[in-house]
Amino acid sequence: MHPRAEELIRLLDLEPHPEGGYYRRIYKSESLVLRGKDGIERRALTSIYFLLTEGCVSRWHRVNADEAWHHYEGAILELLSFSADGSVGFSHQLGPLLEGGSPAHVVPAGWWQAARPLGAYSFVGCTVGPGFEFEDFTLVAELPEESRPVPPVISDFALFL
Repeated sequence: MHPRAEELIRLLDLEPHPEGGYYRRIYKSESLVLRGKDGIERRALTSIYFLLTEGCVSRWHRVNADEAWHHYEGAILELLSFSADGSVGFSHQLGPLLEGGSPAHVVPAGWWQAARPLGAYSFVGCTVGPGFEFEDFTLVAELPEESRPVPPVISDFALFL
């Protein structure tokens, strides 16, 4: 593991995330909102630090809220996403403008997403609104084979399971 990645894990007290990588929640709003059509009460906003190291991926998952990704340091992060019905897919380069990336990107609620660093490590933040709760989180790998979504051709899908 890159020495800076090890330092970030230690300094920021990051722990393993179920989708891969390391994280720590840094904000959970005190304000409550009702989420979309289902009317479930959630915190208005949550935010985490998220670190992926070389060879590690954020596995295909979806969140029932909009998720804004922000690049802080390290290599460009390849962020893949596709719509719930599989009709639209994107590969986005999250990172420094001077290296061909963009510093922020939003994945809409209900879209499938996965990510990987294109170098030694990528240190990013993820802000979710309405706020993230693990019961609103689905990993593709935990779904029965027959109900797994089929993405448009944007990447080697199996790599991110």
